Amino acid sequence: MAFLRLASRWPALSKFGVANPSLHGKSPPLRNGFLPLTTSSAVGKSASAAATTEAFRGGSSQAVGHAPGQRKDVLDSSFDDAHAAYKSKTTWEILRAYIVYTLCSSSYLVENNMKLMKIMKAVMGEKMFTALMKGTFYGHFVAGEDQERIRPTLERLRSFGVKPILDYSVEEDLSQEEAEKREVESSVSELGDEKVQDIFRRAWLKWSAQVLNSKKQSQLMSEWRGSKLCLVSAHEDPVHGLYMDGEDGHWKGGAGRSLVEGTMPQFHVDKTFADRRYKVSSARTYFYLNEATCERNLEIFQQSLQAVAGATYGTGLAAVKLTALGRPQLLLQLSEVIMRTRQYMAEITAKTAQANRSSPEDKGNIIGKHISPEQLHQKLQQTCKLSEAPVKKFLQNVTFDQEGLIHLFPWSGIIDENLELSETFLVPDIKSGKMVRLLTQLSSKEEEMFRNMIRRINVLAQTAEDLDVRMMVDAEQTYFQPAISRITLEFMRKYNSKKALIFNTYQCYLKDTFNEVVTDLEQAKRQNFYFGAKLVRGAYLEQERARAAALGYNDPTCPSFEATSESYHTTLTECLRRIKDLKSKGKPNMIGIMVASHNEDTVRYAIEKMKEIGISPEDKVLCFGQLLGMCDYITFPLGQSGYSAYKYIPYGPVNEVLPYLSRRAQENKGILKKIKKEKKLLLRELFFRISRGKFLYTPKGDYTPI
Repeated sequence: MAFLRLASRWPALSKFGVANPSLHGKSPPLRNGFLPLTTSSAVGKSASAAATTEAFRGGSSQAVGHAPGQRKDVLDSSFDDAHAAYKSKTTWEILRAYIVYTLCSSSYLVENNMKLMKIMKAVMGEKMFTALMKGTFYGHFVAGEDQERIRPTLERLRSFGVKPILDYSVEEDLSQEEAEKREVESSVSELGDEKVQDIFRRAWLKWSAQVLNSKKQSQLMSEWRGSKLCLVSAHEDPVHGLYMDGEDGHWKGGAGRSLVEGTMPQFHVDKTFADRRYKVSSARTYFYLNEATCERNLEIFQQSLQAVAGATYGTGLAAVKLTALGRPQLLLQLSEVIMRTRQYMAEITAKTAQANRSSPEDKGNIIGKHISPEQLHQKLQQTCKLSEAPVKKFLQNVTFDQEGLIHLFPWSGIIDENLELSETFLVPDIKSGKMVRLLTQLSSKEEEMFRNMIRRINVLAQTAEDLDVRMMVDAEQTYFQPAISRITLEFMRKYNSKKALIFNTYQCYLKDTFNEVVTDLEQAKRQNFYFGAKLVRGAYLEQERARAAALGYNDPTCPSFEATSESYHTTLTECLRRIKDLKSKGKPNMIGIMVASHNEDTVRYAIEKMKEIGISPEDKVLCFGQLLGMCDYITFPLGQSGYSAYKYIPYGPVNEVLPYLSRRAQENKGILKKIKKEKKLLLRELFFRISRGKFLYTPKGDYTPI
């Protein structure tokens, strides 16, 4: 993404320590106005020396192939150019960054950081502690206390070619006990947890099968009238058999309980992992208290959107988390429904293939099967003993186009018409032939809570549209993510009709990420809306692995760092391929991707693929993002060389962002290799300024991001 070059200021700035070729990194030359994506040290060194020597003498480092008045520096693809990385900082800020990174290298300080900060606050008092934090960790990682006080930081970033993603980073400092209590209480329906019911039911069936005959068993079960438990008749069909409705005591065909024996443990709360901060250092966590706190979070997110509009000239983004806007139980249940739907379609496909004595179709999401409603009707007739009326009613609600099914359920109705969840997710049961629920029953209060959550998201999306700014929905744990992604995609469909306002986030350490992205890209293509995605490696790796092992379900994560990198690169390549395809068809900008990574190799890979596929920064379809205070040697050279670059900007009062600062310290401890390089480049720039007598250097950027 190109940036204007205001050349008139350059001669005045060139005297303030522009890169010395003996001290700063390598830069490849430009060809036809764009970077040749070679990492050849000979070529890079030659171009870097020529450009920086000319600039140091007071001349222009104008990029070849660009008109006067535009500024675009040469990118050092080794990200070893200290001056490009830190010319946006004062010398004090460079010294402070070095001190902060040195402290982050201490295991003792990092492991006990929250405890030490609380002791310091008690000893020093509020005023002195706040001043100390602003001079160290807070000043380095946080932009300011509120929308007004962050403006100078945002304006300076903008002047050096970098745009912001705003995030109000206030977090509750909850104890583990309080966090667990809140999570357990807010993750279980007031009608009971199906997981608990299922454990009880299976134990009862095992015992009764051993000591009772079928008649006695049925007779005993008939005495459970009035109970809220849904128990399967063991002598009928223990997997898809009858159940007794605790409300009216009548036996019914599978309704009210899952189609598959047992529950999916990953979508049910477990006290061991109820504190979702466990083994997580790079993501903020919200714990549900009540609907009023969700309303306050809504107001905070709205203020962030307003700050983006007012302080960033509309070029920034605001980050939101859906767990801040509603009861987690609802996301858990909805996620389980989505996964059960996929199982259901796989079972329908397998049964149909068996009936036709053919090979089963490839597994995948519904949209990828290209099944027409008529074909689905035929499959259901082959596999289910159904009367015509319920089938017709079911088929009336499916979402499809000329290429076939898109969804089995009317998701647009959930977003636009506030349909009740309990009555929406009904499918024909393969065994019983009855219409059954994929979603466990919700109370009327829980239905209202879900509508409130959707309303809050809708308010934010409408605010983003009204202000013409973008909103990025963060990814969360895998037990929430199916629901988060589905809801986000539906709001994309609703609001991304003219441009990409709503972005979803995909975590590439998950094995299924590539398939999920391809499925969502296909939906965007077929329903004709703009697709926005942020690609990250992921924030919950250790927690996900530990939880899967403890609860006995398949580990959803890639087995190694290399496998995660391959997942990331494969997913990114597919996105770029589709971007190129749309561009050739006269539909540019229908897909927008953010490469949110602190990994140099991934950033280089993205740049190389852009060149290889034929996508330029000026196409405005791919951008890069890193956290404020981390990997400046990647972000700023990208922004100053014509790429769209972002910093994730946290803000909030000092005392209320201490948990955020604690996580930043822990995260930096985990990437000592990056810290080592950052410290090396900081020292290089510091010594350069001292040697040139520029210790009092004042940053004055003249880049204009688009």
